[in-house]
Amino acid sequence: MTSTSQLSAKDRIITLLDENSFVEVGALVTRRSTDFNLQQKEVPSDGVITGYGIIDGNPVYVYSQDVAVLNGSIGEMHAKKISNLYDLAMKVGAPVIGLIDCAGLRLQEATDALAGFGDIYLKQSLASGVIPQITAIFGTCGGGSAISASLCDFVFMEEKNAKLFVNAPNAILGNNSTKCDTATASFMAEAGVVDFVEVDEVSVLNSIRNLVVMLPSNNEDDASYEECTDDLNRSLSSFTSELNDTTLALKDLSDQGIFIEVKKVYAKDMVTGFIKLNGLTVGAVANRTALLDEDGKAIEKYDGSLSTAGCYKAEKFVKFCNAFQIPVLTLTNVAGYSATMKDASSIAIATAKLTYAFANATVPKVNVILEKAYGSAYITMNSKHIGADMVFALEGSMIGTMDAELAAQIMYADNKEEQANIAKEYKELQQSAESAAKRGYVDAIITPESVRQHVIYAFEMLFTKRESRPSKKHGTV
Repeated sequence: MTSTSQLSAKDRIITLLDENSFVEVGALVTRRSTDFNLQQKEVPSDGVITGYGIIDGNPVYVYSQDVAVLNGSIGEMHAKKISNLYDLAMKVGAPVIGLIDCAGLRLQEATDALAGFGDIYLKQSLASGVIPQITAIFGTCGGGSAISASLCDFVFMEEKNAKLFVNAPNAILGNNSTKCDTATASFMAEAGVVDFVEVDEVSVLNSIRNLVVMLPSNNEDDASYEECTDDLNRSLSSFTSELNDTTLALKDLSDQGIFIEVKKVYAKDMVTGFIKLNGLTVGAVANRTALLDEDGKAIEKYDGSLSTAGCYKAEKFVKFCNAFQIPVLTLTNVAGYSATMKDASSIAIATAKLTYAFANATVPKVNVILEKAYGSAYITMNSKHIGADMVFALEGSMIGTMDAELAAQIMYADNKEEQANIAKEYKELQQSAESAAKRGYVDAIITPESVRQHVIYAFEMLFTKRESRPSKKHGTV
């Protein structure tokens, strides 16, 4: 045990993996440097335990830093062990999970330790989009280690003891840890740096297990599929009441209510996470207009607009899904863009990035329009116009440039007497789901109760989708 955690480095691995499945690699590796009396210090495994094992039948590679050995600091051989683990994982196509409790760079090894950091960064960059990378922070993760954690696909933090920072709170100009502790799990989660925060270490490790089961092992693996025991034609009788808080809608829609929400406390107006449909893992992106409590009462309300944070949150998630061949489902309910001073300088580029992410994705893409789909914000949200394969609209939903009354006021600004009649006509001709369907922008108008059935059959039809794109090195958006 250590002063900063409940479990030892080895105990974390044992708790994470299936029983008796862990095989250690490089157990006898230790430091080479003898500078600053390092030769007089015992450095077992150079402060990091590396190896492989199984999570519910899925092979994974894992490393766990030992804070009891030189405070878990990263030296030359410590870094080489992690880099070697990445090489093995890339060869077999299995996820890498890092369990972090580290004081940072080992100062006694100086440039050798820096070179080790660089080698880890390179391995992580090469592995990005090829194998899932997951980091869990249990103690300190500062400086260069924070960069390494952020190079991963998903970051977990233990709520009480974990600290994540590039610059420590006391090193930030005009700040100190008592004023604002910028290294805490709550601060980093609200900033969108961390994807999951759990109350204790065991909960973190269990959550990692749940996530690994949902994900493919690599970018060519179709193994994120399991037998479905839920009724494919199950009627969603409560779906109408769940349209505002789409976390509830996604749980209702998914097999057995399975839903793993990503970045739960960041940009709450946009919901991202993984669900199961007919046993298939599907990435879900949904607009949210209200956060409801257990009694169905609104705790927070949102105006149905795209925000900068929401766009960035959804963009990263869609890019991950596309890299790992995970189909994407969107639940669209958007009326425009966030009109705040905070977003004024950034909403254009953020929306452009989300638009590009959807348009660039070649995985199966299905969109369900819930209530409103207005303006170019609607275009961005996985519309038919930027490549959605199937688009459904709920009965009574509205699709158009803007609210009919506002459109009438603009078009007939000099004739206020006619505005009410024009608004009614505009709503029928240019704003209804029926008018969009007649133009081919919507494939079907469906009832809320039948959403699960239609979405499942759409993804089943798209299972073998293949889509070619212009030859290029990569996009620049």
